[in-house]
Order: sequence, then C-alpha cells, then structure tokens
Amino acid sequence: MGLLSWAAAAVIGGVAAPLAVPAVLGAVGFTSVGIAAGSYAAGWMSAAAIANGGGVAAGSLVAIGQSVGMAGLSTGVTAALGGAGAAASGAVAAILI
Repeated sequence: MGLLSWAAAAVIGGVAAPLAVPAVLGAVGFTSVGIAAGSYAAGWMSAAAIANGGGVAAGSLVAIGQSVGMAGLSTGVTAALGGAGAAASGAVAAILI
C-alpha cells in the first residue's frame, strides 16, 4: 500500500502544480486581459514602476506574472512544474507514509 500511496501522491502533485500556478496568478490579478485594477498585482506593478523610475523592468516578477497571466504557461514550464510538483508530493508522501 505504501508504494501505491506514494505514486498516487506524485501523480496528484504532478497534475496539481501546473494547474495551481495560473489559478493563483489569476486570483491575485494577473488576468488574460492584463493586470486587474485594484488587485494585488496592480499594487505590485505600481511599486515596481516606482522603484524603477516609472516602468516595470523586463524579466521582473511582475513582468513574468503578467506574461503568464496573459499567455499562459509554455509547454516546457508546464512540464517543469509538473515534474517539480510530482517530486515534492512524492517526497512528502515518502516521509509521511
């Protein structure tokens, strides 16, 4: 039963991680049509722009969040998140089971 439980945890983590990232980004305000007014993301964008003299730096966390919110995750990033989620869930299950 232990190996089956470990494998199930790894599969669940591998599926959940790539689904959770876009959902969380959307919840904080990184949407498919841009950053939602009045959201956490809008506050972060404002702070980043102030810190950078009026613009958001390319490659910053705000820019990456906006990109993922608008375009979604690339195939490579989805695969990496799936692998990381599976590894993390499998490791936790191995410790707990």
